[in-house]
Amino acid sequence: MRLSAPLYRLKRKARLMSRAQNIPLHQALDRIAAEEGFRGWSLLATRTEEITPAGEIFSRLNLGDLVLLGARPRHGKTLMSLRLAVEAMKAGNRGIFFTLEYTERDIQSRFEAIGATFEHFKGLFAFDTSDAISADYIIERLASAPGGTLVVVDYLQILDQDRQKPELMAQVRALKAFAREKGLIMIFISQIDRSYETSAKAYPDLADVRLPNPLDLTLFDKTFFLNRGEVQLRAAG
Repeated sequence: MRLSAPLYRLKRKARLMSRAQNIPLHQALDRIAAEEGFRGWSLLATRTEEITPAGEIFSRLNLGDLVLLGARPRHGKTLMSLRLAVEAMKAGNRGIFFTLEYTERDIQSRFEAIGATFEHFKGLFAFDTSDAISADYIIERLASAPGGTLVVVDYLQILDQDRQKPELMAQVRALKAFAREKGLIMIFISQIDRSYETSAKAYPDLADVRLPNPLDLTLFDKTFFLNRGEVQLRAAG
């Protein structure tokens, strides 16, 4: 049975219900479980105990999706993107990682950090550190990629660094059309403006995405933001 929301969000809903209705938390949890079709929270938890946050997120992604993943430095963007790639590869799909930030050895070490064995996925995983990374380069590189391939671009703003390339908006639109045509899932890691750190918001949002040049962020089908090890997922529109 598929949950209506990630487990962490259902727990948060139960906490709010407990406060609003002045009932014990365990009773609120059982009510939430009943809404999800379970006789009690313990049964729901048993059913979902092996579903990771990355697994919950991956289950919500559709072929052709353009996804934005944002967080401040050291909040787990790269690790989460690799977890999503691992989820795709567990399902028999391919993963490819475009970056100017990391070496292949760096990425291999991060596989270890998320508890995945790099060698196990070696035949399904590709890594690209070309200085030519742009929409045109990615499209050419993925011309023969099978549907279901999960693509990570680390990071969105590298598409906007070379003034000889098309403007960022045009590149993202081209990649969106390409992802839809090919049935790919494209994850764009994004920088978050430093000003977020002085805000009172629990998570960054679209207003915090660092954009030196204009970009219509509604081009992204889904966004998720990380803060202090927790993740928020929502539709971008």
